Amino acid sequence: MEKITAKDGTEIHYLRLGKGSPILFLHGWSASAKDWLPFAAELADEHEVICWDARGHGAHPLKPGTRTDVQSMAADLQQLIEHHDLKNIMLIGHSMGALTLWQYMRDFGCDRLARIGIIDQSPKLLTDAQWSNGIYGHFDHQANQQLINLLRQDFAEGLLQLVANGYNRQSYENYQRNSRGFQQMREQLQKLDSEPLVQCWESLTAADYRDVLPHINVPALLIYGDESQFYAPSVAEYVSQQIPETVLHRYENADHSPQLWHRERFIWDIKQFIRQQPLKQIGSAANLT
Repeated sequence: MEKITAKDGTEIHYLRLGKGSPILFLHGWSASAKDWLPFAAELADEHEVICWDARGHGAHPLKPGTRTDVQSMAADLQQLIEHHDLKNIMLIGHSMGALTLWQYMRDFGCDRLARIGIIDQSPKLLTDAQWSNGIYGHFDHQANQQLINLLRQDFAEGLLQLVANGYNRQSYENYQRNSRGFQQMREQLQKLDSEPLVQCWESLTAADYRDVLPHINVPALLIYGDESQFYAPSVAEYVSQQIPETVLHRYENADHSPQLWHRERFIWDIKQFIRQQPLKQIGSAANLT
């Protein structure tokens, strides 16, 4: 892996494959660059593909006191983009990666972006009396605080319960019977340095990007699972309606990671989206808010 050093001294590790117009993948919370490798290999024949480990992820050591909030991740992303002087990027974010993408657009604008991809994410995770398009449709501040307490006691179990207790009945049943898949996830999660990830989660659940969506001035590819553990169908509709130019795909029989259930279709949809959306001249690097 290559690396750059962020302004606070944090090492940001990433993989870079291929040549051509750049595609940059941003992974979800508790995941890493390796999740994107099967897709990067397929796209590298036409594109320069970059997959990073966000700070606090990928088992890379952190200095004491290092911030793992979404604002720092967006700044890291800007530094990586500037380091390689990337332009006309397709920036694709899954879950936490989508939140990082929206934070990047808020802080640094769209001048280096040609297109974006959003995979199964809401612009505001926590619900309240006026907002039901977050986690489960009813995951409020109190429920989140209970989860955070559990994450600090037993990170793996807290995250697995978050996955299990949503809309996807199969996930719930697999968790209850302690399926091999959940056993493997538990084993992997228990190896992680949990406190930076908990701090990251606190940052993600404090964020609200609803105001960013209407100001996105590049085409957006939206891919949502029709059996997402976390989000009702109304979330995809909301995001699609708020961003001016979108193409929305719902992947059938797919959960919060629809790209894993339909790998070939996911690659095809990215390639088609790039071919069908010509480059636009973006005029300003101004912040979106």
